[in-house]
Amino acid sequence: MTFDRVLVAGAGQMGAGIAQVVAASGREVLLYDSVPGAVDRGVETMGRSLARLHEKGGPPPDDVLGRVTTAEELVDADLLIEAIVEHAETKKELFRAADAAMSPGAVLASNTSSIPITELAAATARPERVVGMHFFNPVPMLPLVEVIRAEQTSDETAEAIVAFARDLGKTPAEANDYPGFVSNRILMPFLNEAAYALMEGVAEPEAIDTVARLGFAHPMGPLALADLIGLDTCVAIMEVLHEGLGDPKYAPCPLLRRHVAAGRLGRKTGRGFYEYA
Repeated sequence: MTFDRVLVAGAGQMGAGIAQVVAASGREVLLYDSVPGAVDRGVETMGRSLARLHEKGGPPPDDVLGRVTTAEELVDADLLIEAIVEHAETKKELFRAADAAMSPGAVLASNTSSIPITELAAATARPERVVGMHFFNPVPMLPLVEVIRAEQTSDETAEAIVAFARDLGKTPAEANDYPGFVSNRILMPFLNEAAYALMEGVAEPEAIDTVARLGFAHPMGPLALADLIGLDTCVAIMEVLHEGLGDPKYAPCPLLRRHVAAGRLGRKTGRGFYEYA
């Protein structure tokens, strides 16, 4: 099972990063997004990222971008990597459409950070060829990829995706299909507790993040990291954890919900726990 032609659905921050890494590996990439202008913005993001990497010895940006083609619709490829909005029904709709558009041998992978892969697999006629492939932001820099098996995922599919991740220069970590998988089951309660500490007046954002950076040797504090991820995405993941595991400790902090309701989503809107230029 080889993946020489890869369709990336979703041209936002994660999708653009995934497309960049796949194209840099020498593969043909088709970049699709249903939102008008999103693909153009994604290509611009890739260009800036590749230019920075080129200054440090990376490949010329034009060489990588030359392997990226805009797709106006879902088209056939060896592999789909979905990186759209973190909403279960929207992802299922895309998987149903991709299942109809792509050849029976194609593998359908989701970059979801929390939605059950088993549910996405059940929306298709090829559940044994559906798998989770969870990259981390920023994709070109962080080496980890969580590979998540649905209940239906075949050994052949999982093994092929693990090998593909390694060929991209990533380190795969295999997980079973539980809410939040490994990464967000551990990470999100940490970010949520930091939001509670801020809400309850324990400390200001800078102090909370300084404790994590200097005391825990984290490269970024939890509130700054939540801003980078997107507070709306954090809330969505916490809700999946809360519903899927049934434990009140996973309920999103009220301060997180208030920020999202106010449109303070983090870096992408210029304001979250911090303000950004």
